[in-house]
Parts: sequence; C-alpha cells; structure tokens
Amino acid sequence: MEKTETKRVQALKAHLALNVKNVERSLEFYKKLLGIEPSKVRAGYAKFDVENPPLNLTLNEVSFRDRGALSHLGIQVASTDDVLAVRQKWIGAGLVTRDEMQTNCCYAVQDKTWVQDPDGNEWEVFVVLEDNLPETSMCCVTDANGVQTCAVGVSEPVGISQT
Repeated sequence: MEKTETKRVQALKAHLALNVKNVERSLEFYKKLLGIEPSKVRAGYAKFDVENPPLNLTLNEVSFRDRGALSHLGIQVASTDDVLAVRQKWIGAGLVTRDEMQTNCCYAVQDKTWVQDPDGNEWEVFVVLEDNLPETSMCCVTDANGVQTCAVGVSEPVGISQT
C-alpha cells in the first residue's frame, strides 16, 4: 500500500455568521463588544475582521420572531485578570455585564462575564480554572436573579454582579 501525505491546512480564523433582526442596531453593539469598526457594511450585512481572537464575524439581517437555536458565544482567555480587563472594556463602552465567578459549568470551574446583543445572543469571556470535573458536575444556568439551576435540578446562589 502506498502511503499518501496529508497536507496540514493552515486555518486563518474562525468564521461566525449571526442572523440579526436589524444590522444597524446590531452594529453599535458589536463595535462596542469588539472595540473595532466593521470592515464591510452593506444593506442587511456587516463584517468584522477581528485580529484577537482571529475571527471573521458577519451579521446577516434576517426576519425572525424569537431567539434562535444558538446557545451562546464565547471567547476563552488566559486568566481571570483577562476576564476582568474585558469586562472593564465592555463597561467603558456602555455595555451591561453579568459576572459568574467560580462557577461550575461544562464540567469545569470558570470565571466569566457576559453581555447580550440586541437580539438576545449572549456572549461570554471566560477562563477555565479547573477542568475535567466528574460527570456529576453538571452544566448550570444562572437566571437574572443569580439563581443557578443545574441539570440535576439543584439551585444555589452564585457570585453574580450586574453592572
């Protein structure tokens, strides 16, 4: 049998295309979230070329009634200090943040902060502090009152601050 070499593909950046109800309204949010201007804006369309993290983000104007099937979007950073720095940047840009520190999510202990775009899409910046927790450590969801509901049906308050 002849062995064939597999060419390693050099990925440049991830691409994420979001459906939004109103591109103009969403542009203001995403300029604040990312801290950059869009690289392209057309009727019903906008593109952001993000350097850090490498991301090709497009906004596509589509009519829809409720929030879509997307769970949430996130940017993983190296430290809690990075989470807090991004949080301060977002607050400085006028965005409302919601923090989850030392939260048990996705079988890991994480520090994170959240913002929500005009269409209800949630963005998190997070650091993983402890990973690969046992399967009994379920992913949890926190409501606006800071009550965390886990998949096993247990609710407990967590360290949440809304700014």
